[in-house]
Amino acid sequence: MNLCVVLLSLLCVGGFSEEESNPDDVNIGAIFSFNTINGGVSKIGMEAAVEDVNSDPTILGGRKLVLSIHDSNFSGFLGIIGGLEYMETNKVAIIGPQTSGMAHILSHLANELHVPMLSFTALDPSLSSLQYPYFIQTAPNDLFQLTAIADMISYFGYREVVTIYTDDEQSRGSIIALGDKLTERRCKISYKAVLPPEALATRREIRDALVEVSVMESRVIVVHAYSIIGLQVFDLAYKLGMMGKGYVWIATAWMSTVLDSRPVSGEAAKSIQGALTLRPHTVDSKRKSEFLSRWKKLSNGSIGFNPYGLYAYDTVWMVASAVKIFLDHGGTISFSNDSNLSHLGGGTLNLGALSTFDGGSQLLHNILHTNMTGLTGPIAFDIDNKSLMHPAFDILNVVGRSYKQIGYWSNYSGLSVVPPEVLYTKERNRSSSNQQLDLMVWPGQTVDKPRGWVFPHNGRQLRIGIPNRVSYKAFVSEEEKTNEIRGYCIDVFLAAINLLPYAVPHKFVLYGDGHKNPNYAELVRLITSNVFDAVVGDIAIVTNRTKIVDFTQPYIESGLVVVAPVREMNSSPWAFMRPFSPLMWVVTAAFFLIVAVVIWILEHRINDEFRGPPKKQFLTILWFGFSTMFFAHRENTTSTLGRMVLILWLFVVLIITSSYTASLTSILTVQQLAPSIRGIDSLTASNDHIGFQVGSFTESYLSDELNIAKSRLVPLGSPEEYADALTRGRVAAVVDERPYVDLFLSNYCMFQTVGQEFTKSGWGFAFPRDSPLAMDMSTAILTLSESGKLQKIHDKWLYTRTCSQKSSDNSDQLHLKSFRGLFLICGITCLVAVFIYFCLVCSKFRRHSPKLSESSAQARSPSVRIRRFLSFADEKEDALKSRLKRKHIEMLSRSSAENQQPRNEVRGEELDEGHNGNAYFH
Repeated sequence: MNLCVVLLSLLCVGGFSEEESNPDDVNIGAIFSFNTINGGVSKIGMEAAVEDVNSDPTILGGRKLVLSIHDSNFSGFLGIIGGLEYMETNKVAIIGPQTSGMAHILSHLANELHVPMLSFTALDPSLSSLQYPYFIQTAPNDLFQLTAIADMISYFGYREVVTIYTDDEQSRGSIIALGDKLTERRCKISYKAVLPPEALATRREIRDALVEVSVMESRVIVVHAYSIIGLQVFDLAYKLGMMGKGYVWIATAWMSTVLDSRPVSGEAAKSIQGALTLRPHTVDSKRKSEFLSRWKKLSNGSIGFNPYGLYAYDTVWMVASAVKIFLDHGGTISFSNDSNLSHLGGGTLNLGALSTFDGGSQLLHNILHTNMTGLTGPIAFDIDNKSLMHPAFDILNVVGRSYKQIGYWSNYSGLSVVPPEVLYTKERNRSSSNQQLDLMVWPGQTVDKPRGWVFPHNGRQLRIGIPNRVSYKAFVSEEEKTNEIRGYCIDVFLAAINLLPYAVPHKFVLYGDGHKNPNYAELVRLITSNVFDAVVGDIAIVTNRTKIVDFTQPYIESGLVVVAPVREMNSSPWAFMRPFSPLMWVVTAAFFLIVAVVIWILEHRINDEFRGPPKKQFLTILWFGFSTMFFAHRENTTSTLGRMVLILWLFVVLIITSSYTASLTSILTVQQLAPSIRGIDSLTASNDHIGFQVGSFTESYLSDELNIAKSRLVPLGSPEEYADALTRGRVAAVVDERPYVDLFLSNYCMFQTVGQEFTKSGWGFAFPRDSPLAMDMSTAILTLSESGKLQKIHDKWLYTRTCSQKSSDNSDQLHLKSFRGLFLICGITCLVAVFIYFCLVCSKFRRHSPKLSESSAQARSPSVRIRRFLSFADEKEDALKSRLKRKHIEMLSRSSAENQQPRNEVRGEELDEGHNGNAYFH
C-alpha cells in the first residue's frame, strides 16, 4: 500500500480523458508499445477478439466489450501512467503491460484496487509468485522456456554456458531461473555478459561484451534480450568471427518472433545461421487455420503473424468468458472508493478518483478456473502457481532465410520429435533415453555437433599435478638426468591427449618431497583450490574423491588385495585321497561295481566261475570289480561281449591309475605352500599388524570402512620394506592395490595373494568438476583400449613374470570332467553289450519255450512265463543244451514207438486172415 501511495503521489494523470461509454459496457484496458513486434501483433489479436466477442450476443448477454488501448511507447513511465488512467476509469481488467519492469510496479496497484492484470509478454518467473495475486501470465512464463534450454544443453552434453542478457527485471529473473535449472542437470553458467537495457545499449558496449565472451572457455552462448538488442548481438558476433564452427548459439523466443513477423535478409540473415531458438507451441486446429487466413486482412500486410497474436486473442476471450460467468451468477460490475485513498482526494492529482472493483476477486477466481479451448489449444491454469498447464515450445534451427523445426519441448515429456498433444495421451516418460531431436545445422554450416568449449585464449598451460613417487617408479617417476616425467601413467595420458581433436597445452608439476610417497588425497584436493588443473598418475577412483573432482574412464583395473607370507603345509593322514575330487572317487567306485555286474550278467550262463550260490556270486562280483584295478582278476571271460567290455574297462583303469599315481606323486614330492592368512576376513578378525603403502587410500579404507584400529596399521614405503616386514614378522600381511602387488610378487615369490580382491575400482585422471576435458579424455581412453594400444603400453611398463606357486589346496586334484569322455564310452559299451545279450537270451527263450511249456492255462499266465524266463536266464547254457537234447531223444523215441504199434496190429490181422484161408483151403 505504501508503494501505491508513493507512486500515485509522484504521477499526474492529467492529459488522459475518460472515454465515453455506455454504463452497461464491460470496459477493459491494454498497455503495450505498439511499435514493437509483439505490441503490433498483440493489438491486432486483441481487436479481432473483441470484434468476435461482440458479434456473439450470448457471451455478455447483450453487453458490449470495450477495449481501451494505451501505447507506452517504450517508456516505463508512460506505461505506469496508462495503468493509473485505467484504474481511474473503472476497467474490470487490464491486458498487459508488455514488460516485466512495468508489471512489477502495476501489480501493486492491481492488488490494491482488485483489478486483474493479464499479460502474455511480461513473463518474468517471479511475477507468478504469491506477492502478485492479481497478476496472471496467459502464456508460458520464462521458467518453462529456460527449462527447455537447460534440457537442450544437457541433451547435447554441454556442461558450461555463457549468457548474454539485458540488465532489466525480466532478463535478470530469467537468467537466475536458467542457472537454477542448469544446476539441477549438473551444468552451470560460467560467465554472464550483462548489456545495458534496450534504450541505453550502444553497439560499442555490445561489442565489448562479445570480446569478453570470445576469450571464455565455453562456446555455448544463450542470448536473452529484446529483438533490437538481440539482432545487434548476432550481427556483431558474426563480424567478430563468432558464428563459425565450434560455437553453439541459443536464442530465446524473441528470435522466432522476429523470423515470423519481419523479413530477415542480407547480413542479418547470415549472422543468425545455425542458431537455435524457441517458439511457444500452439496446437493446430481448424479455428487456428481460419484465424491465420484472416490475418492478412486484419493486419493489412503491416506485420507477419506470430504466436503472441493467438495469445492476445485468447486472453481477451478469457476475460470475456470470466465476465460472462460473473454476470451469469448474479454479479454486478461496480466500483467503490478505496478508503486508503480517500484522504488523498484533494489537490491536482485527483487520487480520490481511483476506485476498487468490487467483483475483482470473483473475476480473478473465474479467470484462474478457465477451462476452454482457444486458438492456442486447451487453456487451463495450475492454480497453485497461476501458470498455464502443459506449457510447450517448438525448437527451431535457423537455416537460410527461415528455419526448420527439429523438435518440441514440453513440461510433460521433455525433448521429442512428436507433438506434445500426442504425448499427452501416453504415459509420461522423461528418461534420458527418450529425449530426442532431429538433425540440425550448426554455425559454420556443419552437421557435426560442436565440442562447445575451447581452452581460454590467455596463453596459460594446464598445470597437471604428478605424484613424486619413491617406489614403484614404473608407474610414474622423474628421470634423474633429464628431469623428464616418464612411466606407465604418463604414456597413457600422452597417448590419450594425442587423440583429442585439439591441442591441450600443459606442463607437469611434481608433487611430493621425493623422500616418501605423497598423500594422494591431498594431491586430488589441490584441484579444488585451483593449484592444479588436473592430476595424472596412479590415482585410485574412490568415493570420497569423486565428490570433489571428476575422473576419466579407468585406464587400468585396480582393487585391494592381501599379500601374506607362506609356510610349509602339514602332512595329512588322508593325503592319498587328494588326487581325486570326491565326485571322481564316487563315480570311479561306481564304475568298478557296474562293470563287474555287467561281466557277471554276460558270463553267468556260460562260465562256471560266475555261478554258484548267491553269496558266492555276490563276492565274485565284488572281487572281480575291484581286482581289475590291479589287473589281478582270476576269473576268465569266455563270451565275446564280456571280453569286449573287459578290454575297454582295463584301458580306462590304466588311464585312471596312471593319473592317480602322477597326481599323488606331485602332491607328496612337491613342496606345498599355504598362507597363514586366508583373506581379509581372517585378517580383520585377528589382532595382527597390517602393512599398507604410504600415501594411498588403503589406510583410510582399513580404518574407516573395516574399523581396524590404526595402532595395527604399519606404513611401508617400498617393495623392499614389504618383504622385510613380512619376513621378520613385523606385519602378518600387507594390503595394497592390485597393480602394485603384481609388480611386488614378480620379484618376491615367497609371498602370495590370499583370498579374493575385496574392492573393485580403477585408476583414472582427475579433473575439476564438470570439466569437459574429462569427458573427451574418457572417450580417448576407450579408443586406446579398443585399438589395443592401451595393452601395449601396459606390457611395455608392467610386464611381470609369474611365480610357480599354487593358489589353493585343491589345485592338484583331478576332477570328473577330465575323465568324462572315458566314463561315457565305457558306460555306453556296457549298455550296448547288455542290450545285445538280452536280445539273444529273449530269442533263445522264444525259440525253446514251446518245447519246455505245458499245455495248461496256468503255464500260459504272465507271472509263470516271467518266472520261467528268469529260470531260463539263470540256467547254464550247457545244461540247457543237454536237457533239450535228452528231451529231443525222448520225443523221437516216443514218436517211433507210436508209429511201430499200428504196424504190428496190421501184421497180426494179416496173419489171422492167412490162417483162416489156409484152414479153408486145407
